[in-house]
Amino acid sequence: MKRILKDFVADETGATAIEYGLIAAGIALAIIEVIFALGTNLVAKLTALATALK
Repeated sequence: MKRILKDFVADETGATAIEYGLIAAGIALAIIEVIFALGTNLVAKLTALATALK
């Protein structure tokens, strides 16, 4: 029983998976922010272009 408990405490595979999950979430948030910022700017430019073409 002590060996099982010792192995459980020493096992870090769950921690590694959580770290990778947090890194992936951070990257996803950064990508979303960039797309949102560029999307707003792009819509404004396309609207100005459409207005100029009328």
